[in-house]
Amino acid sequence: MRTRRQLLDAAASAFLEHGYEGASIGDITRRAGLTRGAVYFHFASKEELAQGVLDEAVTTEGVRPQVLKLQELVDTAMALAHRLPREPVLAAALRLAVDNGVRRSVRTAWPEWIALLTEILDDAKGRGETLPHVDPGGTARLVMSSWTGAALVLDGVPDGRDLEHHIGALLDLLLPSIAVPAVLARLDTAAGRGARVVGAAAHDTA
Repeated sequence: MRTRRQLLDAAASAFLEHGYEGASIGDITRRAGLTRGAVYFHFASKEELAQGVLDEAVTTEGVRPQVLKLQELVDTAMALAHRLPREPVLAAALRLAVDNGVRRSVRTAWPEWIALLTEILDDAKGRGETLPHVDPGGTARLVMSSWTGAALVLDGVPDGRDLEHHIGALLDLLLPSIAVPAVLARLDTAAGRGARVVGAAAHDTA
């Protein structure tokens, strides 16, 4: 597991620096401090390494169960926004997901993300947290698309504020069309929510 983690970290670093096409197995091997044999034991090709990085992106790590399922949706979006600039594997996964060359040979994480968010929204709707018109699958796709777009635009056009700030602002625009008023008033999308969620999880495991 440690070797696999080393390889994914090294691959993510190479993909971020050189792009998918520019990164080589040799470079990834050197960054990981391993032999080619160790690389090919875990991943048969650069495509498999890219797939491994993409698969790591589907995570709710640190997100605790909440009384409101829509708060879990918020926490998932904001915790990921906090982690992405700090974790090369997550940042590389986003770059790979929008690379047309990569998408021809590997599976992006978007279907899994949409399924995960759909499950949360399905549960929220069953609990009466959403407005009657809300379609969980369509809403999940919209949330994921909007999150990805916000991250890409900020990467290309920084404005001095972090991704978590922008995702909080995005949720403030989307949630009134999703949540019933009584639930909306209880949702925490304040700046720093993602950092608090991640920090609480780190404290639990310390």
